Amino acid sequence: MLQVRDGRERLLADTARVTLALFALAQRYAAFVHAEALDDRSRPSEWTIQPHSHSELVHIFVIGSGGGAMQADGKELCFSAPCMIFVPAIAVHGFDWLRDTEGSVLTMATRYVGEQARHDRDLLGLFESPSAVKLSERESGRIAMLTDDIMREFSWSAPGHRSAVDAAIQSFLVLGLLHLDPESRVRPTPGMHAATVARLRERIEQRLRFREPVSGYASALGLSQTALRVACAKVAGQSPGQMLDARALLEARRSLIYSNLPVAATGFSLGFSDPAYFSRFFQRKMGMSPHELVVSHLMV
Repeated sequence: MLQVRDGRERLLADTARVTLALFALAQRYAAFVHAEALDDRSRPSEWTIQPHSHSELVHIFVIGSGGGAMQADGKELCFSAPCMIFVPAIAVHGFDWLRDTEGSVLTMATRYVGEQARHDRDLLGLFESPSAVKLSERESGRIAMLTDDIMREFSWSAPGHRSAVDAAIQSFLVLGLLHLDPESRVRPTPGMHAATVARLRERIEQRLRFREPVSGYASALGLSQTALRVACAKVAGQSPGQMLDARALLEARRSLIYSNLPVAATGFSLGFSDPAYFSRFFQRKMGMSPHELVVSHLMV
């Protein structure tokens, strides 16, 4: 038993040494909002931001001049000014900016975004996947004014400070929504089922690395497996098991592509104690082995 425990500890130590940076936002920062000039973030790193991820933060980049390329979850997205770039939480993202690109970056807690979208759930579609939105000159001018407003509000604590920031961010989100593909918009769903699936997704994030069965999730949520299955089908169009597998596969791909973890350690970090079973699971779902995925990205 001592050897098994030592082996698990070594794998956990390997997991802790991954090159991919993953940052978690503490619960007390649920209303966190931050804005800064792109120059402040990118010039010190020679206009290159290495791939990293944030578990509870989203970004909106506003590019006024210049451009570059974003690496997001293994894909490359090129963009040029004027534009807005939306980066959801969890997404692994990095940037190669054209030198002297000008703009700003707005960082927000996911819970804050949820509060802003409480009256219009379509706004959540902006953070379903990484995307770039091309702006007209008129829209670019409007965004520049909103950015100035937010920067000014962050420099003082005058009456109405919070409301002014919220109003400017709402305008940011609505402008982005006007460019969103209609297919990406969040469809209205029954309140009770939507709340159930939201709770399930939150628990999946918390327990992803334990590979627990659907029955365990249903029990933790105080539901029968049937009730959970019905809610997932109505809201997500998937079974609970499919949602669990999809999230595990996304995390596995990120680890294999962006970290130095071996296949066995990647599987272990997601609750797969048997490396062979993890490889078969990955092959069955992805149509390629974990090793083949790694090799395909090394060749790019």
